[in-house]
Amino acid sequence: MTRALKYLALLGYVVFLSFPLLWLLSTALKTPQEMAALDPTWIPRRPTLANFADAFAEQDLVGAGLRSLVVAVATALITVALALPAAYALARFRGVAGKIAIGWVLVSQVFPVVLIIIPLFMVLRRLELVNTLAGLTVVHVTFVMPFALWMLRGYVRAVPRELEEAASVDGAGRLRALAAVVAPLLAPGVVATLLFSFISSWNEFMFALVILKDPEVETLPLTLVRFVGPEGVARLGPLAAASLLATVPSLVFFAIIQRRLRSGLMAGAVKG
Repeated sequence: MTRALKYLALLGYVVFLSFPLLWLLSTALKTPQEMAALDPTWIPRRPTLANFADAFAEQDLVGAGLRSLVVAVATALITVALALPAAYALARFRGVAGKIAIGWVLVSQVFPVVLIIIPLFMVLRRLELVNTLAGLTVVHVTFVMPFALWMLRGYVRAVPRELEEAASVDGAGRLRALAAVVAPLLAPGVVATLLFSFISSWNEFMFALVILKDPEVETLPLTLVRFVGPEGVARLGPLAAASLLATVPSLVFFAIIQRRLRSGLMAGAVKG
């Protein structure tokens, strides 16, 4: 009975999480007449792919998606490359400087985006990075870095110091101990941080709206806004179709990286 209740609760949670995606799929397959009906239905009476064709015909979804993919992948890789050694230093070498650094990381999360977006824009303008994907990547790395650093620091602290000390006793240097002992145990944390950084950059809208001005460099979130007319009336069919397509890269990235996460967890269990 207890197991049945657990499965029922899990099923309800899955339905709750998948409801927006299912409703988006239903809307993308409906005709304009069905979307305007007063009694909306879950399953379209006459499914159509016209909304997908209209979405591709009206906006450069492929180009915008590729630009978003470049920015998101670069953000994830750069963030992990910078945050991992910093997280190790903060976790292992404790002191006044470390406490100040951690305090600043926490305080930086309090600042609203509106408060920092203007100074960031001025800095990027001086560096001639406004209206460029490189400038947006720099901003995304800056935006994601504090939380990524906090995540990785927790994973590093979970690795016992005794494992490194035992490797040193066996004759391994610090770099050898990090590569052979600590790195496999940090694999789940690195994968989780990569996933968080990728999704945060992929979905980011506010910074892209301020930094990117030309349609030729717009990312996918900015392109989706173009399905809303100047009067604020959204074309729900093409917008739902384009939004549904925009979720695919995140799902594919998670499907690929979750294997690494699982293998990292198994390696960590064996090493520990």
